[in-house]
Amino acid sequence: MSPRRNRPKDTGSSGRSPEGDSSDRYGGWQSTESWQGEEWSVRHVAGASAQGKTYRCPGCDQLIPSGVPHVVAWPEHSGVDERRHWHKACWNAKDRRTSRVQRSRNAPRF
Repeated sequence: MSPRRNRPKDTGSSGRSPEGDSSDRYGGWQSTESWQGEEWSVRHVAGASAQGKTYRCPGCDQLIPSGVPHVVAWPEHSGVDERRHWHKACWNAKDRRTSRVQRSRNAPRF
């Protein structure tokens, strides 16, 4: 007896395109948002796909620990070098945050 399939064979019924959507690979979904006068690609990353990796959030300058769901955003016109990993709350509050980050004297500069 073979194990039961938890996913349907036809991905068209879920509303996603069957042509290998790369956002499904990371356990999240991707959208486009307008911010600071340009279009940004925003991908929501599930915590399971972020195991073993830590990132520094540009919104609060704090570490995003391994396994924590977060957001990856980059300007659409740029490449993968411009991707930044944000806490979900920091990305949602990006318009209310100042652009100048204040660090203590002994804080590392990344």
